[in-house]
Amino acid sequence: MGLHSGTARRWLEGYERSGRFYDPVLREERTERDVVTWGEMVEARLLAEFRSKHVPVQRLRPAIVRLRDEFGRYPLAHARPFLDVEGRELVRAVQEEVGVDGPLQFVVVRNGQTLLTAAMERYNQTAEYDSGVVSSLRPNVRTPQVFMDPRRAFGQPAVRNVRTDTVAEAFSAGSSREELADLYDLSPQQVDEAIRFELIAGSERAA
Repeated sequence: MGLHSGTARRWLEGYERSGRFYDPVLREERTERDVVTWGEMVEARLLAEFRSKHVPVQRLRPAIVRLRDEFGRYPLAHARPFLDVEGRELVRAVQEEVGVDGPLQFVVVRNGQTLLTAAMERYNQTAEYDSGVVSSLRPNVRTPQVFMDPRRAFGQPAVRNVRTDTVAEAFSAGSSREELADLYDLSPQQVDEAIRFELIAGSERAA
């Protein structure tokens, strides 16, 4: 996803600044737990679409708290709030109720219809759903063969069942693309995408 570890940590555990504590965005309260659930990974991927805006993602917390009441523990990991017409109407009502800033809105009304915002459309292109919840994600649209799937590689970015950081580290250590393709039973394109994904993620984290 290219997130700074500090950014993800603040979203999960909250943070303190100038003597004030800001509650977590993705958890109901601070847990001091290092293990991240699949639902939290999915929601962090969604919020990553909004972090380039000039409005702090922290301001989404009241909306997410209310959406939990409507859709369950991980509301942003469900299809219904975004793919279902009634679900989008509920999201719109919550946005108005808690006063979500324009750049952070999940849905918007155009020509009398409640539609996904551009950020949500981008996110939706990366998600695959099964039984109404996100079952896998493409963390970057530029590397479509790289997936995050809780059933593979513990939900970490991977090509097939091989983690991208494993491929990239082996390449950096001197293994050739051909050797890696043979070792991990991958196609040359999958090896290239794994390496490219790690380069992209690294540059985004450093930005």
